[in-house]
Amino acid sequence: MLNNHAKLMQFFLKAKEVTGRKKLQKMVYILQSLGVPFEEKYQFHFYGPYSEELSLRIEELCNLGFVEEEKEEKSNYYQYHYKITNDGLEFLNQFALDMPNYKEQVVKLNGKSARFLELVSTMLYFNDFNRPEVEEKIQVVKPKQNYSEDEISEAWKFIDELNQGLLQ
Repeated sequence: MLNNHAKLMQFFLKAKEVTGRKKLQKMVYILQSLGVPFEEKYQFHFYGPYSEELSLRIEELCNLGFVEEEKEEKSNYYQYHYKITNDGLEFLNQFALDMPNYKEQVVKLNGKSARFLELVSTMLYFNDFNRPEVEEKIQVVKPKQNYSEDEISEAWKFIDELNQGLLQ
């Protein structure tokens, strides 16, 4: 059980800080889709793939003092920032995790907007379809996002780039 918590803390160690709950959900889902062995179960939700399990684990890590959640008040909403704590680092040092090297992917993902990661994660969610079918599905399930052909093309390139990095 604690192995899954340790995997998430290792993720935070690599990410340094993640800003936004939606972005956090999408980053973990995308990494999982690329073969990083996170075990949270996802289902399709308003903003694409969402894991209640991940939300609960993050809450547990925050309650244990292993991950810090900082709530920042914006004009009409709250933004959340997450990072591993010193207690989390000490706990993580007691684990020998067999994980691939995915730091490069974490850095790339963290550099993208939550909106873009929502597109990428939604595309990966429908990976059983061919590319034209995925693109059609995006327009059906995400009409309000109004993703352009350029954004979709950029997302495909980004997915290919992430996959290449894991193969090296």
